[in-house]
Amino acid sequence: MLDMYQKIKIFKALGNETRFLIFKNVFTGGYTCSLDKKDPNVKVSPHATCVSTIAEHFDFSLPTISKHLKELREANIVTMEKKGNKIYIEPNVETIRELGGCFTTLADNFDTNRELFFGELTVS
Repeated sequence: MLDMYQKIKIFKALGNETRFLIFKNVFTGGYTCSLDKKDPNVKVSPHATCVSTIAEHFDFSLPTISKHLKELREANIVTMEKKGNKIYIEPNVETIRELGGCFTTLADNFDTNRELFFGELTVS
């Protein structure tokens, strides 16, 4: 279960426009990564993309993209794994599902939560 600190870390990571765009495209499959030509036997998830492919979509250096990816990884919303001569990134779907569940709980309990904080509400 995500604690408050972990949720804040996720929102902070996604609060940066570049990191949000990277995450959105990794999560939705917006990047296609070429296979490792040096080692064609490397097994890669169909949901994974590589750092170099992500970097091609931005006017930033590879180290800058790597720094953004590190923030996303530390927020636990993407995973990174080196295979062959490439680093592959995948969305951490379990973390995103859990975060989505937090919003669902908030929405499902909206009226109850308002009453707890503000007392009984009357509509005029």
